[in-house]
Amino acid sequence: MRRRTLLNTGGALVLTLGLPHLARGATIVTVRVWPAPEYSRVTIESDAELRATKTFVPSPPRLAVDIEGITLNPALKELVAKVKADDPNIAGIRVGQFSPTVVRLVVDLKHPIRPQVFTLTPVAAYQHRLVFDLYPEVEADPLEALIAERLLASPADPLGELIAQQTRKPADKPASPAQNAIKSVAGSAGSTGATGTNDIKKPVSAAPGTERLIIIALDPGHGGEDPGAVGPGGTREKDVVLRLAHLLRERINGAQVNGNTMRAYLTRDADFFVPLHLRVQKARRVQADLFISIHADAFFTPQPQGASVFALSQGGASSSAARWMAAKENKADLIGGLNVKAKDATVQRALLDMSTTAQINDSLKLGKNLLGEIGRVGKLHKAKVEQASFAVLKAPDIPSVLVEAAFISNPSEEVKLNSEEYQNTLADALMRGIEIYFSKNPPLARSRSV
Repeated sequence: MRRRTLLNTGGALVLTLGLPHLARGATIVTVRVWPAPEYSRVTIESDAELRATKTFVPSPPRLAVDIEGITLNPALKELVAKVKADDPNIAGIRVGQFSPTVVRLVVDLKHPIRPQVFTLTPVAAYQHRLVFDLYPEVEADPLEALIAERLLASPADPLGELIAQQTRKPADKPASPAQNAIKSVAGSAGSTGATGTNDIKKPVSAAPGTERLIIIALDPGHGGEDPGAVGPGGTREKDVVLRLAHLLRERINGAQVNGNTMRAYLTRDADFFVPLHLRVQKARRVQADLFISIHADAFFTPQPQGASVFALSQGGASSSAARWMAAKENKADLIGGLNVKAKDATVQRALLDMSTTAQINDSLKLGKNLLGEIGRVGKLHKAKVEQASFAVLKAPDIPSVLVEAAFISNPSEEVKLNSEEYQNTLADALMRGIEIYFSKNPPLARSRSV
């Protein structure tokens, strides 16, 4: 039986593995660096489990990691060159043979971080992985960043001026309904905890003439260590869906619906891994009005084709195919590399497992509108919205759907997914579906205040 314990020694966290599993003579297969504003990840893949000890030095900030039972090889030396100058968190990496059986990595950091060092067992195409996740001590507020982005895009428009007034100084006179709405958006993220479960109140109908920012959370599936499905021509799902999300964001940003300005928020804006429960939490932190997760389907054979839209199910799946699809997508955390030892991961996931009938009903309405517009420009795999227990759709207070844009495993659809013309056509269809949904379901006033 595998034995794994955690020991604290002089401030260092020691990952100790059962003696039969120590990586004496382990070979480093490859190394990877995944930079992102939210966190940077360093991955060392080997043919046997590794034993590592980490020590964080706060001034100047750096992380030292001693890997036992190996010798320095060319793959490890590649880490030095893999760090890019624009990495938000890592300034550089030094590597050397610390002792005959210990290799030391020193990660020089651009600011204080909260490091996580953990191991992952083989899964999918990966062998054993030793992972360093480097989280900034000061987290960026996603809603504040969204509003700042809005101001940079249109600093002179009326809505932008209202936001600017709220962020510059307290109002000298009673706020208008529009100002109150914007103040609600600008300040609410700070009052929401990591799980976003505090202060949730029942939404109220928007007052006539009240303008507010409508936020659409776009969730490009997979990313980083998790490539998603790979087409016969080598197209990776994670790349296709990120491009599609960017195109849809362009259409959403600045669009108007019922007199309200729209803004898109991406759960990932680059090639990095985001755990499923964190995707949901991100959408809740920005008080998203809708959540749309974007994927590109795959199957064992190349024949299946067409787009699909899924909503959450409180009971069983609507079909065996939907059940299979949910099970496959829910494995993303295993492939992407979730640190299951993180003290709050299980709690956070449990808190989001609170689906409601109202949320599912609204999700089905959104899904129907999206599916109808997609069907006008391409083939549908199923003519109705399917349902299954997708982990990423479990926001209890946000209508949420998962869109499978096409079967990337189908050679002809893989070509379409790589076509700029088809990507733009599909982004247009999704945008129309969003607009139709809001025309029938006007956005509600935000119920939280600063």
